[in-house]
Amino acid sequence: MTLSSAVSPRIIRIAAALLIGPDGRTLLVRKRATQAFMQPGGKIEACEQPVDALARELEEELGLVIDTTQASYLGQFSAPAANEPECVVEAEIFQLNIQQPVTPAAEIEEVLWVDPHNVVDVILAPLTRDLILPFYRASLMALA
Repeated sequence: MTLSSAVSPRIIRIAAALLIGPDGRTLLVRKRATQAFMQPGGKIEACEQPVDALARELEEELGLVIDTTQASYLGQFSAPAANEPECVVEAEIFQLNIQQPVTPAAEIEEVLWVDPHNVVDVILAPLTRDLILPFYRASLMALA
């Protein structure tokens, strides 16, 4: 197969959150019938702003109502999709500090608060493992 005949991966546009609790740990979620933990969030609907998609998804999946003006935009990150073969996730990532409890709902089966410096024995989505957690660790080092 030549490069010109290679099929481009399907792009999945999502909005996701680096949710940080009072103790500095970050929240990861695992969807029903999957193994990988990832940032909470979901697909951006047509004509929907990424921060609005994030607010909708956080409320649906975690019962978390956010003030979108408090969401700090971190940028767009891309990685292979954890649960869709031959797809790439393009994620608009926002950081939010939260105090309120969360409850898994909709397709979320499990939530897990993790120390960004010490995530062991957990399967992580490529976006979380390779980009988001390293980004968060680097931002913590810059503050130290």
